[in-house]
Amino acid sequence: MYINDVHILYYVLAGIIGIIMGSFINWCNYAMPKDIKVLSKEIFQKTKKIKANYILPIIIAVLYIVLLYFFGIHKDFYANLNLIKFALLLPMLISALVIDYKHQIIPNRLNLTMFEIGLILTFIYGIVNINIAKDMLFGMFAGGGIFLVITLLGGLIAGKEAMGFGDVKLMGALGLYFGLSGIIVISLIAFLLGAIISIILLATKIKKTDEYIPFGPFIVIAAIITIFVPFGFLVSILLKVFTLGMYRG
Repeated sequence: MYINDVHILYYVLAGIIGIIMGSFINWCNYAMPKDIKVLSKEIFQKTKKIKANYILPIIIAVLYIVLLYFFGIHKDFYANLNLIKFALLLPMLISALVIDYKHQIIPNRLNLTMFEIGLILTFIYGIVNINIAKDMLFGMFAGGGIFLVITLLGGLIAGKEAMGFGDVKLMGALGLYFGLSGIIVISLIAFLLGAIISIILLATKIKKTDEYIPFGPFIVIAAIITIFVPFGFLVSILLKVFTLGMYRG
């Protein structure tokens, strides 16, 4: 039986791999904020003490299955690069969301791992098409640069960080996966989500005006949206939103 030209057994395999990755991410979410080495003997000692969490394994399994449906499997290795790229990225994104939401930090180790894998992928893409590799590098500088400027300006104007430097590093790393145009779209979606959800949280008094609202989860959600929603559709929606409906393209 085939679904979207992919045998159903591949979907089963994707789900199993997703569950395994989700279980590993549970451990990472416990270890990284405590500065415990992720790949160490403690993984076998501590995991027994961690409260069982089946939500993340299920979420990542579902994301892997949907990812496989969207990108399929091709005979040519290079045609599978997008599938491989996002399969590697998604668990790290989910980890960044959970840790930033709970602890208001995005661990340097997590951002560095995204960055390292992104550079390797950029090199592989460059073998096929140097222009794709250039676009990924431009995305890295744009993503990190835009958020660095916002952070520094926020510090100068408001006297405090507009967002953490972990967000700056995260956006720089994501630029390697999404390229220049992709990282700009992610930035716009993240700011839009951040504004809407922050207003709701403040209006409902779930958060107070002096409470910190982590921005990392908005970046992660924006990145996941950009993976699965057609790029042209996203651009069209953003143009309508930011032009207050005047865009008719």
